[in-house]
Amino acid sequence: MLEIDSSKGEGGGQVVRSSVALSAITGIEARLTRIRENRPTNGLSKQHCVAVKAVADMTGSEVIGNHAGSRELVFRPGGAHNSEITLDIGTAGSISLVLQAVMLAGRNHKKKVTVDVRGGTNVMWAPPIDSYQQVLFPLMERMGIHARLNIVDRGFYPDGGGRVVAELDPIGDIRPLVITDLGELRRIEGVLYIQCLKDGIKDDMVSSCEDMLDLDCPVNINVQRTAGSSKGAGLSLVAVYDNGRLGSNVLTTKGHPAKQAGEDVAKDLLKEMGSGATMDVHTADQLLPYMAMANGLSEFTVSRISRHLLSQMDTLETFLDVRFGVERKGHVYNLTVNPGEKK
Repeated sequence: MLEIDSSKGEGGGQVVRSSVALSAITGIEARLTRIRENRPTNGLSKQHCVAVKAVADMTGSEVIGNHAGSRELVFRPGGAHNSEITLDIGTAGSISLVLQAVMLAGRNHKKKVTVDVRGGTNVMWAPPIDSYQQVLFPLMERMGIHARLNIVDRGFYPDGGGRVVAELDPIGDIRPLVITDLGELRRIEGVLYIQCLKDGIKDDMVSSCEDMLDLDCPVNINVQRTAGSSKGAGLSLVAVYDNGRLGSNVLTTKGHPAKQAGEDVAKDLLKEMGSGATMDVHTADQLLPYMAMANGLSEFTVSRISRHLLSQMDTLETFLDVRFGVERKGHVYNLTVNPGEKK
């Protein structure tokens, strides 16, 4: 049984989600200790518990200690391949973070996995669900991994109420992903979502964003006005290049009004585009497990090495035969992922 100190590195829920998913697909039992010890609220949250239960249910695994506030967890992988999963986080907890664990745990499934999950689609401190459609899934497609989702309802903090149905086709051999040069910029696409708020918010966000994106390429922002039990608004952008994609996103809040939010999301994207990176750090964090299981070397650059990225590398090296290389090159960091070359 692997002993995993969950307080190391990033020290949050990512270690938990990645560890249980990797335990399920490798068949290696894992005991996680000191879960979220360095966070204001220690132990598992409802969102983490839902992710762990989902992985256990879809793989027939046994879990000990999966309850809110728990600081220790034992995961004993099973051999089932259940392909129809229904989840309710019960709060505005992030649907996208739960899907991270579920999709990874589906790596060995021989049938299409369908996940129907309720919670928050666009919440702070988590990737907006839109970024999966804009950035993550297209890059996974290049690796031979086919996933898609339908946003049935949007859910915002604190009320939640969102619903997403995601599908993951059986994963065969995973192709490595090499993006050392983005190539030409083709267009910038955006999704502006607004629910139960005034149209002025939408107008301010679009105009301030477009004013900042004074580039020699098409800029297309798709406005989605929806109805639901919660209210919120935000904007998710992607710069589409010949060889890759870079994303940025923002949510409006009382302290972050629409005009400023529109400017900030554009500035963040422009900063990422000007950094020389070929992948934004949040996408790199999500793609790393699949690169670690690919049938060859993957390579890309990021503008910075986050604690999340370091934690992900550490967790993957614990479960898999993989070696990571990190080299500073000018203003970016070049990362290589070498499956089967652990030393």
